Amino acid sequence: MAELFDNHLRATRRDRAASTGFELFLLERAFKDCMERLEIVQRTFARALLIGCPDPRWLAVLRTSVDAVDACDPGHVFAQAVGGLQVVEDRWSPPAAAYDLVLAIGTLDTVNDLPGTFRAVRRTLAPDRLFIGAMSGGETVPQLRGAMRAADQIAGEALPHVHPRIEAAALAPLLSAAGFAMPVVDVDRAQVAYRSFDRLVADLRAMAATNVLAARPRRPLSRAAWQAAAESFAAAGDGERTVETFETLHFAAWTPAGARGKTAMTRA
Repeated sequence: MAELFDNHLRATRRDRAASTGFELFLLERAFKDCMERLEIVQRTFARALLIGCPDPRWLAVLRTSVDAVDACDPGHVFAQAVGGLQVVEDRWSPPAAAYDLVLAIGTLDTVNDLPGTFRAVRRTLAPDRLFIGAMSGGETVPQLRGAMRAADQIAGEALPHVHPRIEAAALAPLLSAAGFAMPVVDVDRAQVAYRSFDRLVADLRAMAATNVLAARPRRPLSRAAWQAAAESFAAAGDGERTVETFETLHFAAWTPAGARGKTAMTRA
């Protein structure tokens, strides 16, 4: 089966963004939210795995509440910075029952086999242990999608510019199918006002969030197509700024407890 995402390009984009200055504002928001959720869980954790680590300071934060933390990342530069492994999450064979917490931030929306990734995470968690994380999903970047449709009208063909993303309603069933219990999913919508289409694209590049589809166009937009995209983006705004929406799916689930009683996650 042909793969949807280009894993090599995905890693290269993360490495490039790491070297030029990674834009963290959305991922930092997601990480802080996950840490707040962990605070309301009535459980202590001895060993955790962090999947996706564009900021080494995240490990220090985790280590204030977890005895030992390992990390991995799809990008070589980020993995090296935290002394972790560079991994492709759906081609990864982590040690069995090695962790009692796995936290995944901002990478799972671009894996080719999300169910397989969830199964790998389940195997590396001990019984009655927690998987929590955040990933891009739902109706993320609707204004960008509209701008790309305008560009395609100039080009005379519809091309795959923007990643498909999983809906919140589909995520809990995927976690259950992978063997997790009590999945919880909710949506955080961040709205960001941009002065121009160029500024949005610059942010996406700095977040390593530009097109890594295997079937992506190999040529850049023509000048006319780019102008059409910019005009469409501006027309969606108020004359000065255009508001773009980023949807982050937050999820939490437990591995089955086996002979021990299950521990529920308390939510406000």
